[in-house]
Amino acid sequence: MDLGHPFRTVTPSLDGEILAVLVRETDECTAPRIHGLIGEFSESGVRKACVRLAEQGIITQRRVGHADVYLLNREHVAADAVIALAELRDTLVDRISGQLSGWELPCAYAALFGAATRRTMGSRSDIDLFIVRPDGIDESDPVWRGQIDSLRSRIKTWTGNGTRVLEYRERQMQDGLRLSGNPIALTPPRSWSVRVGVDLGEQP
Repeated sequence: MDLGHPFRTVTPSLDGEILAVLVRETDECTAPRIHGLIGEFSESGVRKACVRLAEQGIITQRRVGHADVYLLNREHVAADAVIALAELRDTLVDRISGQLSGWELPCAYAALFGAATRRTMGSRSDIDLFIVRPDGIDESDPVWRGQIDSLRSRIKTWTGNGTRVLEYRERQMQDGLRLSGNPIALTPPRSWSVRVGVDLGEQP
């Protein structure tokens, strides 16, 4: 699954990219603005797709001056499904957080990072997890290792993607660490968690 382009899970078309943009935008957008936010395809293709989506009623279209503007019709019967697809990454974060909260041996901290937090992820990309192991738990503890293996398996089932785990001991965090991408916290913050680059406003 490509978390950066969630609609590609069900359709590779431009229509999905437009819907993903309009889910995020609360103001009406012109075709050039939508094209700029997508960052690919042609502007004429975006215009044609917007007209097609407006004909289906899932987006609204109206004339403002010399331009047509578009907005997601959040009262459309398909709107909830569209929004759910656009928010697949949030759903995955919630599921991973829920899995972590049920661990017999809780981790000290966990975050999603790398390509999964950017628009650079591909369908074959691994999902990168940063997990901090409490100092009192041995790396080879069978319960600890079983928890991580189970989480990898669940993520594979949920997304189709493999998982790479970057594991640190808690004492190692005193020196700090910067993770790539825009890390998303999966557990409550710790005194040193800001050092990994996580925006504490993104806590689940």
